[in-house]
Amino acid sequence: MSISQDYYKKAKRLIPGGVQLLSKRPEQFAPGQWPGYAVRAQGCRVLDLDGNWYYDMTTNGIGACLLGYADPDVSRAVVRRVEDGAMSTLNCPEEVALAERLIQLHPWAENVRFARTGGEICAVAVRIARATTGRDVVAICGYHGWSDWYLSANLGDGQALDGQLLPGLSPAGVPRGLKDSAVTFQYDDFEGFDRVIRGYGDRLACVIMEPARHHLPKPGFLEHVRDAVHKAGGLLIFDEITIGWRLTYGGSHRLLGVTPDLATFAKALGNGHPIAAVIGTRAAMEGAHTSFISSTYWTEGVGCAAALAALEKMERTRVWEHVKAVGEQVLADWTAAAARHGVDIVPGTGFACLAEFRFAHCPQALKTLYTVLMLREGFLGNTAIYPTLAHTEEVLDLHRAALDRVFARIAGIWRAGGEEAVLAAIGGPVCQSGFKRLID
Repeated sequence: MSISQDYYKKAKRLIPGGVQLLSKRPEQFAPGQWPGYAVRAQGCRVLDLDGNWYYDMTTNGIGACLLGYADPDVSRAVVRRVEDGAMSTLNCPEEVALAERLIQLHPWAENVRFARTGGEICAVAVRIARATTGRDVVAICGYHGWSDWYLSANLGDGQALDGQLLPGLSPAGVPRGLKDSAVTFQYDDFEGFDRVIRGYGDRLACVIMEPARHHLPKPGFLEHVRDAVHKAGGLLIFDEITIGWRLTYGGSHRLLGVTPDLATFAKALGNGHPIAAVIGTRAAMEGAHTSFISSTYWTEGVGCAAALAALEKMERTRVWEHVKAVGEQVLADWTAAAARHGVDIVPGTGFACLAEFRFAHCPQALKTLYTVLMLREGFLGNTAIYPTLAHTEEVLDLHRAALDRVFARIAGIWRAGGEEAVLAAIGGPVCQSGFKRLID
């Protein structure tokens, strides 16, 4: 048994679920084989507890490290702030500089509040919207975290959130009194959204949605949502936490040409250091003056220092263009290797900066086998990638060669015995999908 696997077994005895983030559970990849822990992360490589280096061709910090791990420019800014003291009785000046920078980038916005995580900042944004409007109901499209306000959508219909990214999210522990305080609609579904407006319009505090996730919206959809929620007296919140800076600089809504009342950012904003922001018009942010929204560690200086350095480098390198090109190349390499060896895959048709594919047959089993074989090649591999600035041509060349060997092996196993042979070749359980009770 490896050190990594022993460590994870210990973690599951001490930490419910073994980890702090569902997306980092080894069961999501290759149970009993995924390394689980990194003692060092640099560029797009990680070093595990057993001394193995891997190139990360998966989510690269769940989308947080758009510039790559331990980016030297961001790290220098962070070290300076740490050496000068990241926390004191007084406020850090970087938060004013970051607020000013975000408003310069988004001229429609006039006010900014900060937190440290995506889940926190969405909760802050919804609280502000409710305080500003004096209303309670929130209409949801997309994934926005773990908070009560979000999971309460599943109190009435336990599957209301299933189409929003993660299926099976239990509202256990969410007060039953929040039932009907959050309702859902699907992306690009004009009729479904209009039903929400008809049913809840006079109680609607806000709509919170991702302006884009994998695809551009249907023509007029975002405009329709904006106009309808405004007519009903509510606010529009765009969640840019995932798509954020990777589709274009400053967030996808700038590319799409639709302005919200509030917008949230996190993940890549700090390139791996905790920082989140909600920006908004002065009128929409009025509720931030009347609602108590306050936390000690929202005032530390590392997050803001990291964000200022990350924003400067993102703009200077035009990182969104680089990750688009990398995503296109990886998608082409997946497709070519699969075709060359007769493996049926379905390439994703969404944004290249979030490139993905799926296996046409036995998708969970083959996905697990793919991950296991890529680990043996020295890659963290999955059927989706969040490219970074650190994914160079040299890395892509190594990945392309590994793909050829892995897809050849998959083809041989499949021809030898189909799903049964695949399950045997995995050498352990098949990966999980969605949210399940966090116990073995």
